[in-house]
Amino acid sequence: MAWVVLVLSGILETVWAIALGRSAGFSRPLPSVVFLVALVLSMAGLAWALRSIPVGTGYAVWVGIGAVGTALVGMVALDEPATVPRVVCLLLVVAGVVGLKVFH
Repeated sequence: MAWVVLVLSGILETVWAIALGRSAGFSRPLPSVVFLVALVLSMAGLAWALRSIPVGTGYAVWVGIGAVGTALVGMVALDEPATVPRVVCLLLVVAGVVGLKVFH
């Protein structure tokens, strides 16, 4: 169950990162509220998962999911470049996250 919560918390990291960018320095109310709620839920889920997952593994997986998710949203929906080197680097992050889970 801790791994499910950790993955969901990583996805929420993507949500709050995108909302933070959309908040325009917290001048737009809706993205600012989405940021705050997603941030609190993401951190709470991470904290809960770390009760049974080692902190180094859990934090790295959480950050990796958030980073890859945010980069993918940027490439798919926000017109950021989807170059071969960027995609290869994201695949390396995914491989690292999977490796941390497999060798946990």
